[in-house]
Amino acid sequence: MDNRLQMLTTWVSQFPGFENAEAIPVSGDASFRSYFRVHNTDTNGSEESFIVMDSPPELEDCRPFIHIGQHWLDSGIMVPKIIEADPAHGFLLLEDFGDRLMLGQLTPDTVDSLYQSALDELFLIQQVPAHPDYPLPAYDAALLNREMGLFRDWLLESYLGLELDNIEKSMLDTTFALLRESALAQPAVTVHRDYHSRNLLVREQHSRPGVIDFQDAVTGPITYDVVSLLKDCYIQWPEERIYDWLEAFRKQSLEAGLHRADCDTFRHWFELMGIQRHLKAAGIFARLAMRDGKRRYLDDIPRTLGYLLAASKRQPALRHFHDWLATVAVPKAEELIGPLPAQEHTA
Repeated sequence: MDNRLQMLTTWVSQFPGFENAEAIPVSGDASFRSYFRVHNTDTNGSEESFIVMDSPPELEDCRPFIHIGQHWLDSGIMVPKIIEADPAHGFLLLEDFGDRLMLGQLTPDTVDSLYQSALDELFLIQQVPAHPDYPLPAYDAALLNREMGLFRDWLLESYLGLELDNIEKSMLDTTFALLRESALAQPAVTVHRDYHSRNLLVREQHSRPGVIDFQDAVTGPITYDVVSLLKDCYIQWPEERIYDWLEAFRKQSLEAGLHRADCDTFRHWFELMGIQRHLKAAGIFARLAMRDGKRRYLDDIPRTLGYLLAASKRQPALRHFHDWLATVAVPKAEELIGPLPAQEHTA
């Protein structure tokens, strides 16, 4: 047993009912956190399962998870209850939402109802008021730029080995500037920042999805989370269905006063926000493979590049970026990683 697991087991065993608890690995994620399931036995001999999060404090500060999680729970969001917390050592004992990630439950027959539940929960998240003592950071220009820079630094240069000349660097800078300005011009709401099918759990006897991995939440663009869900890096749907879901969400959030955008404006925001997010995601996937040895994320890069290619083609202001992507970056990625999935386009 490694030292962290020994510390975690000792910590959880101090609580009533957990004296003999065994920590069973559940999963890790794209961060340095890991998760374990433990069982509590009450005085009647009944068992109930819980999740223990191990967040090494020198690598992942769990205090944002605690502050945001409690505030969102108090605001009616379906996040796990925090039963016990030791932020100094990075241990949290949490309500167990089970193992049924939405990703594994999505089929052409279930997607409408599952996405409706996810969009309804997102609608509530966007309206969570600022915490008086722990306000969320802003999704500002510096953060947007750092995220898009991951695409250049980790995917293009480090993984694909492309040597960008000054013209290509200038083209990327121009692209990033357009995307940044569009994001900053959108109405600001509460943003989960990683709202997709691997961070939503379908729960037994619950119509609402359980929401996890919210510790990086910010205040930012209204379309960020909806594009994370509808243009998910891990599963792809026909564009016609995506835009039907988007329009329903636009009308719902419009009626709530979260924005005043018409259909075309909201869709334009959505498209450019998706490009920004997929630049970030492609860079992160390459970094996870190279720096952290999590090479399974390479499989998600072709889908992410496919979204970039399709969305940029529709933007006249991004014609040079699209042409370069199609003739330089994508062929190199297909050579080293694999082919892009087929795109299903609307007319």
